[in-house]
Amino acid sequence: MKLNAIVLAMTTAIAALALTGCGDDGENGAVGATGPAGQNGTNGQNGNDGRDHTAVNQWFTQGQATVANASETSVSDPKGRAKNIILFVGDGMGVSTLTAARIYQGQQRGESGEENRLSFETFPYSGLVKTYSSNQQTPDSAPTMSAIVSGVKTKDGIISVSDAAIRGNCTSGQGNEVMSALELAEIAGMSTGVVSTARLTHATPAATYSHSVERNWESDRDMPQAALDAGCHDIASQLIDFPYGDGIEVALGGGRSYFMPNTVTDPEYARAGRRNDGRNLTTEWTSKYSDGAYVWNREQFLAVDTSTTHHLLGLFENSHMQYEADRADDAAGEPSLAEMTSRALDVLKQNDKGYFLMVEAGRIDHAHHAGNASRALQDTVALSEAVRVAMEKADNDTLILVTADHSHVFTIAGYPVRGNPILGLVRGVDDSGEAAATYTTDSNGMPYTTLGYANGPGFGFGSDAMNTDSYRPDLNLYNVTDVDYRQEATVPMDSETHAGEDVAVYARGPGAQLVTGSVEQNLLFHVMNYAGDLAARAEANQN
Repeated sequence: MKLNAIVLAMTTAIAALALTGCGDDGENGAVGATGPAGQNGTNGQNGNDGRDHTAVNQWFTQGQATVANASETSVSDPKGRAKNIILFVGDGMGVSTLTAARIYQGQQRGESGEENRLSFETFPYSGLVKTYSSNQQTPDSAPTMSAIVSGVKTKDGIISVSDAAIRGNCTSGQGNEVMSALELAEIAGMSTGVVSTARLTHATPAATYSHSVERNWESDRDMPQAALDAGCHDIASQLIDFPYGDGIEVALGGGRSYFMPNTVTDPEYARAGRRNDGRNLTTEWTSKYSDGAYVWNREQFLAVDTSTTHHLLGLFENSHMQYEADRADDAAGEPSLAEMTSRALDVLKQNDKGYFLMVEAGRIDHAHHAGNASRALQDTVALSEAVRVAMEKADNDTLILVTADHSHVFTIAGYPVRGNPILGLVRGVDDSGEAAATYTTDSNGMPYTTLGYANGPGFGFGSDAMNTDSYRPDLNLYNVTDVDYRQEATVPMDSETHAGEDVAVYARGPGAQLVTGSVEQNLLFHVMNYAGDLAARAEANQN
């Protein structure tokens, strides 16, 4: 990608909207508008196919038009009022997860739980988000996060490349990369950060800084030779080779092995790195940034002087970071999501031009896939704590969005009495409306839990084999509130799946009023772009 061409393409799209209202030419994608001469001598677009992500992409133009209309008809902050933007993403945090987590958090404090509110549930604006991708009703995290940060829906498995590309086909993605809000912020001279409890190369964080037609190309070892020969780059290397602004200021999460060569042994585990190309991206980070630091455990992380360290890379696990429920047991020590958020803001707030920060609670999703509600809820509460920290540290000129990329087939069922343990067996009320003396039972006289899954590995503990019994276990014999307990599932599958219903979005700060009603997922980029005027600031900073 050529920097000036991409920024100009974004500007061209805005100009086109002003002229055409709803971007008629962009509806069918058949003919791409030709932009004025760019600073690099091109026409500001990538060629003749008319599939640039801005001027002719239907998702981009429709989202842009929706925000433009809403800004004119509602009580609205003017464009560009938000100096800073913080985007929180609970991976897999569907509405049922939010409800269960708020009850869980309240009950941990000794309360009934139902009346509790997670930190972001106090935000003044909220809405529902449609999560389908351009080719699936139920998506994975790659197209959903791409939509959130680029304004463009794409196909499953593809990261920040438009749906003109074919998954796994390197050359099909070249020229179809779509610019993210983080990249625009860097071009605008703002500071940027990416924080995740998953691998930093996993789909959600990767969509903010990289472009790939295959989400699984996390290191060069994961890529076919044909893709390497065709000039595609693995996701980890794209974080280090990030070409915009003065580089990403903060990158904190897991996935250390994807940044290490196979000739180097991990400091925490007796395992070699995953890279075949010999690159040690952790040492490249400190070589590239004279004001930079690399840390891999909590002690080192807390020792960083955030007033003098302006480029901070933290990789706290070989793969994903520990679940919040297990974090205290990690031998090397890991920071919490709230601690990472707090120190990331300490670094980013030093820039007078503002900042963009994305924070992902990545392991909610993984716990759900394992059919393990306890860990999913604890990681959701950890996200709530991270948002609370941001609410305390962020100034009034900061837009904060909290949303999810997709949902899970996670259910809250039965008629439990108020205050019944959310992880426990259902105990209803008697004919007088008082708490029943015994558990509610199914048609066969067996108790059941409030929480369950429509599919997945089903009843068991920890890494027990998937339950394939055709009958329900007698849950009277088990501790179903144990952290390792796996809730029952209707359809036996090795891994529980995503769900296709809407997720929630919460907003506060300048531009937050644009978040309301039922919206397309790619609209969230346009809200951030409007609130922060990212494209214009990026363009201005190039002149």
